[in-house]
Amino acid sequence: MRWFWALALVLSGTTAQAAGYGAPPADLNARLDKLVKSYPDFLDRHDDKYLYLKDGRKFAISDGRTDKTFDEMIEHADIDDMFFADYPAGADATAPAPNFDPGRVRFEPLFDAMYGDCDRGEVEPKMRSIAWLPKHHGGGVSITTVNGVDKALAAVSADLDNLPEKYMRYLIPNSGTYNCRRVAGSTSRSVHAWGAAIDINSAASDYWRWSKDGWHNRIPVEIARVFERHGFIWGGRWWHYDTMHFEYRPELLP
Repeated sequence: MRWFWALALVLSGTTAQAAGYGAPPADLNARLDKLVKSYPDFLDRHDDKYLYLKDGRKFAISDGRTDKTFDEMIEHADIDDMFFADYPAGADATAPAPNFDPGRVRFEPLFDAMYGDCDRGEVEPKMRSIAWLPKHHGGGVSITTVNGVDKALAAVSADLDNLPEKYMRYLIPNSGTYNCRRVAGSTSRSVHAWGAAIDINSAASDYWRWSKDGWHNRIPVEIARVFERHGFIWGGRWWHYDTMHFEYRPELLP
C-alpha cells in the first residue's frame, strides 16, 4: 500500500502536477450567487467579470488561466478556482479521489476583506469567546464574530453537546481556533488566521503530512454532519486530509 500511495503522489503531482486546473465550472453563475448570499454583510453582487463588495471594491472572478497545476491553484487561486470541486455534504466518510480537496482553494484577498489581515492586527479585535460543549466541561474557544461565525460555532457546540458520550473523545480537548499562520508547507494563509476555523482533538485525528500511505480517518461522520449543518466544511473530505479541521465556508454547502 505504501508504494501505491507514493506512486499516486507522483502521478497526481503534489509536487509537480499536470496542468489543467483553473477552468470555471459550468454552473459558475449559480455558485457566485450562492457566494454573495453566504456573506451578505460584505458582498453586494457579481457580473460576468467581477465580484463587487459593499465597500466599493471589486475582485476579478477569473485570472484567465485554465492551465494551472494543482499547487499553482492552491497558491494562486482566483475566485472561480474556489469551486473547482463539489463539496459532498452529508456523505459517508470515504477516501476521496486524488487532489479532491473541495474548500482548500481560497481567494485570500476576499477573506482578508471580510475577516481582516491578522498580520496587521485586524482579526483579534473581532473575536469573542464561546463555551465549547459546556455540558461536558469542554472549556471555551475564541472565534470571529464576522459573518456570524461565532453564532454558527455556538450552534455546532450545542448540537455536539447532545451527542452520545462515545463521541466526546474526538471533541475534547479541542486543538485550537485562531492562529495567525500559513498552511504548513505553503504560502497560503490558513483559515485559522481569520479566526473562522476550529481543530477538534488532534490526538484522535489524522493529517496527510503525518502519513504517506493513504487516506486515514477516525472521526465519526456524525460529527462532520453537525458542522456541515451550520456552515462548516470538514478537512476529512479532502485527499490532502486534515480530519481535525473544520472551517466556515457556507458558500460550498447546500
